[in-house]
Amino acid sequence: MAASSNLGPGSRALRPLAFGADPSGERMARIRRSPHFENGVFRNPGGPARIRPTGSNRDLAKLYLDKDARSRRAPQGAIPVHPTTLADISRPPATGLRLTWAGHSGVLAEIDGQRVLFDPVWGERCSPFPFAGPKRLHPVPLPLAALGPVDVVVISHDHYDHLDLPTIKELAGTDTVFAVPLGVGAHLERWGVSADRLRELDWQESTRIGGLTLTATPARHFCGRGLRNTQHTLWASWVVAGERHRIHHSGDTGYFDGFRDIGAAHGPFDATMIQVGAYSDFWPDIHMTPEEGVRAHLDLQGGEPGGVLLPIHWGTFNLAPHPWAEPAEWMRAAAGAVGQAVAFPVPGQPFEPAGDLPVRPWWQDVSRPLDREWPVPGITPQASRDGLDLVGED
Repeated sequence: MAASSNLGPGSRALRPLAFGADPSGERMARIRRSPHFENGVFRNPGGPARIRPTGSNRDLAKLYLDKDARSRRAPQGAIPVHPTTLADISRPPATGLRLTWAGHSGVLAEIDGQRVLFDPVWGERCSPFPFAGPKRLHPVPLPLAALGPVDVVVISHDHYDHLDLPTIKELAGTDTVFAVPLGVGAHLERWGVSADRLRELDWQESTRIGGLTLTATPARHFCGRGLRNTQHTLWASWVVAGERHRIHHSGDTGYFDGFRDIGAAHGPFDATMIQVGAYSDFWPDIHMTPEEGVRAHLDLQGGEPGGVLLPIHWGTFNLAPHPWAEPAEWMRAAAGAVGQAVAFPVPGQPFEPAGDLPVRPWWQDVSRPLDREWPVPGITPQASRDGLDLVGED
């Protein structure tokens, strides 16, 4: 399948700004040279991934329309939000590493004297339209401008719940640098980010920003914003390494053996930010369950519990048929089964992985009880290297 032609000036004028732009020129030439680009599209590690729902549309619709299941997909009360203030994040972290979960996959990482903002979404909806699409279930913890200067914004891929037009346009007015997967820079340039502020990477490529080394590492997902899904922009997980600390952000991904390779090359990590929400049996290849998220973390740590796992990609938007609180409740059980430390901050609550962790199950205050036995990894570290036999019923 040949790469599709770029939009002409007339078509571009009709294209909503939120759709971004298709790669062209030297950017498209570089994409074609990528070893991960084949027959006109980027390819996933570990073979093809199903990016469309499997099973019957009838079964999927039945699940979404079930009255009881629908009531569980939203909190039963107001989600607690820590009103983050500049005082929370203006003084340097005592240990050199502090994380602030802003909700969904957005995290401010203060690492070895520099500030990295992952997948910031400050908009009200993860959608190209302000009047439709999944709406926030809680307010942002603080205005974007109140974060203060950010050294680098890292984007994992170009889906609307990770790459948000209103947020990027506000950040475009600062002097921050953007680290993005190959092809994603085309969107940012259309939205006002100058080319000299872009660091556009293929998998296994690195860039140096201040005292940090940022590396784009593989993930198992897909891309696309417009009516056509050309698969011409890459998706990635990210490694950020400073002088003293290392962290990993999974982006969106299905579980795959590549986590072991990332861990061997770049780990172990002081903290990982792992996607554990919006999973479903209807799309098992592109998002992880909490049990798979624990497996991924253990793989990144060389097969042993270590560091701190911060669950992300849950709680802020309703993007899947599972209950709203299920990712947190399942993660609590899965990590507990192997003795892995997990942080459960409310949105906006800063914490230091080497300090006191927020562990209170706050979601239980605003959700209906979830009465089930959760599948969890095996209880021995060796099980991680042998595929992690599961304990519990599905």
